[in-house]
Amino acid sequence: MASLFIADLHLDDSRPRITELFERYLASDEVRRADALYILGDLVEAWVGDDDDAELPQRIADATRGVRDAGVPVYFMVGNRDFLLGEAFARRAGFELLEDGTVHTLHGRPTLLMHGDVLCTGDVAYQTVRKQVRTPEWKAQILAMPLEARRAFAAKSRAESRAHTGSAMETLMDVDAGAVTQAMRNAGVTRLIHGHTHRPAIHRFELDGAPAERIVVGDWYEQGSVLRVDADGVELRGLPLG
Repeated sequence: MASLFIADLHLDDSRPRITELFERYLASDEVRRADALYILGDLVEAWVGDDDDAELPQRIADATRGVRDAGVPVYFMVGNRDFLLGEAFARRAGFELLEDGTVHTLHGRPTLLMHGDVLCTGDVAYQTVRKQVRTPEWKAQILAMPLEARRAFAAKSRAESRAHTGSAMETLMDVDAGAVTQAMRNAGVTRLIHGHTHRPAIHRFELDGAPAERIVVGDWYEQGSVLRVDADGVELRGLPLG
């Protein structure tokens, strides 16, 4: 039995093969026999509200609900693209929402779970915007807009995000080592799993004299990325589209 992690799928109507891969994987024996499935944010390219009546949210809900109905818990942590996702959709999709920075014990080892964006402290401009848009007041204001207006706002925000990403230095887009160690110390753990940076890797290092590891789950732009955690250790692998 294993705990499975995915993140940064960025599901969108413009990339139907990724959505199909997501549906196939969630219907697979590996997922349906897992201890749990964790989705660590940015499941979609943009989330405009739980009342979105487009086809994609329904397909997502059907896929995750199928996993839950098979007896496998599904945990979801919002990212920077889907932070407006709330309890209404969570109920519909059959998953439990997790706070960023939650600690779960995986096969006897306490593990810190994060989306990862708060660890990119070098990107000051992004952190400033993030702090603004995560307030209850800002979210309520956006969700009060008509659905079509929210869709237009999301498209504009995606374009601005692409422009910022293209102009930012590579070092700013990655996590800060000091932020990582501080988060792990605060949580009292020696293992961290996160997404966001689209740099899949297993980083092993020392934290206060003890062996530690930071595992980055990859994105789903060119293929899938899955982290498997079981009693024997961790395995990070890709899922081909074909």
